[in-house]
Amino acid sequence: MKGLSAIRQHPLASAGAAWIALWTLIALLGPWVRPDGSRYANDQQLEHALLTPGSTSVRADGTEMTHWLGTDRYGRDYLSRLMAGAGISLGVGAVAVLISLFIGVTIGAWAGYRGGWVDAVLSGFIQVVWTLPTLLMVLAITLAFGKGFWQVFVAIGLTMWVDVARVVRGQFLSLREQDFVEAARALGLPERRILFRHMLPNAAGPLIVVAAANFAAAILIEAGLSFLGVGAQIPMPSWGNLVQEHYALITGRHAWLALAPGALIVSVVLSFTWIGDALRSAVSK
Repeated sequence: MKGLSAIRQHPLASAGAAWIALWTLIALLGPWVRPDGSRYANDQQLEHALLTPGSTSVRADGTEMTHWLGTDRYGRDYLSRLMAGAGISLGVGAVAVLISLFIGVTIGAWAGYRGGWVDAVLSGFIQVVWTLPTLLMVLAITLAFGKGFWQVFVAIGLTMWVDVARVVRGQFLSLREQDFVEAARALGLPERRILFRHMLPNAAGPLIVVAAANFAAAILIEAGLSFLGVGAQIPMPSWGNLVQEHYALITGRHAWLALAPGALIVSVVLSFTWIGDALRSAVSK
């Protein structure tokens, strides 16, 4: 509740949360809200290629469609492609954050709670992984697993857990000396229960802030991978490969085809950043 209150009191965070909620709803509803309800919004009408925003066309089944953002070079409704891409970009971010939370919380919690040689070994491993460039690791994992949608989920998740682990470890190092933890030990409660039922909720504030930052980073990394051709594969749309498909048109009269997905990436990343800033302010008070 404190986090929600902080977001409501932060105008940019409120706007960002509303923007993310809108695109999350679009992603969840999928073909039911897209003008082109085909799989991946991939209904190609070559005779209607590169129509300007607001143009109309008559489809193969005789229905008339208004293309609010025009069409791409294959005659596909571009608004529908952007809406379909939201599911990929936001989905990768969500799953990657969940993977990073699972790994990071597990390793960080054991390191911070146990201390001693366990902390030394796990902290050393965390530091080694932390020193490696994130994008390089993602590329290496992606190339090892192969190109594709699910591979991107795993690759990004396996590289983003380090920040989570460092935050959780630091929190647990201080929490393990608290009276309620000593009381739980004295009662003979299992370590797993102490870790995840009693200590973890007290570390939730900083953890949520890191998760928001990781969500933004995951969207950026996915966009970069898709732009390089090792992320979501065409015809599956993501905002990154939509930029890649049309970046050559950015200096011409069809520049919106590259600018629109780029603007969505920037706006969603900024939204998560604003939310993270609001939550960070609330946690630090």
